[in-house]
Amino acid sequence: MTVTETARHVSISTEGACVDFPIFDAKSRSLKKTVAGLVGGNIDSGAKVPIIEALKDITLHLEHGARVGLVGHNGAGKSTLLRLLSGIYEPTRGRAAINGRVAPVFDLGVGMDPEISGLENIMIRGLFLGMTRKQMESRVDDIADFTELGDFLRMPLRTYSTGMRVRLALGVVTSIDPEILLLDEGIGAVDAAFLEKSKKRLSELVERSGLLVFASHSDEFLRELCDTALWMEHGQIKQQGPLEDVLRAYKGAGG
Repeated sequence: MTVTETARHVSISTEGACVDFPIFDAKSRSLKKTVAGLVGGNIDSGAKVPIIEALKDITLHLEHGARVGLVGHNGAGKSTLLRLLSGIYEPTRGRAAINGRVAPVFDLGVGMDPEISGLENIMIRGLFLGMTRKQMESRVDDIADFTELGDFLRMPLRTYSTGMRVRLALGVVTSIDPEILLLDEGIGAVDAAFLEKSKKRLSELVERSGLLVFASHSDEFLRELCDTALWMEHGQIKQQGPLEDVLRAYKGAGG
């Protein structure tokens, strides 16, 4: 089967998908509000066990070639939606079907060990993102050059600053070959010059992926990488359509 034939089957489809989180031993209303603020959505206070409705009635069909931005305030449900689309969360009601190899990039630091070297972490992070050892071995030199970390790559990750960790993680992330790329922006800790360098690599990564869903607060990044968008609010899709239309409506509503 060719790459093109495989790409035709890359898709994400959900129908009326909901994600609920029961809160056991909720001692007070304020605790429920705190949890709701972390995952988004609404509280179903009528249930015997309080339920956070993190996502409600999510219906989507994304095919190969989709470049979708997620907008919405913190707690609107963007990160929860990415986890649903990756298969990390299963819908408690409705359905979700994912066809294709998923690279979920929600936290650039996930899959890294502070006690081992940067070079060793390159390998571990790549394997975590679904690459083979052989694929990562062929990419190590390119990733090392991109990070500009030099001899630090032989030192334990715990000796790195936040910006250095982001450089390392970005080097790995932008070297993979995903069919479905689910990206949650988290690259603000690097200097401006390196960020510009990263944008080119991110754009190339998106070109290689069959399908992109990208949660971001940066209109500039969204315009560079996406052509359509979803506006999330209280765990639901408020608007879906061309990127500029959704951004205009979201900003007009004070987003």
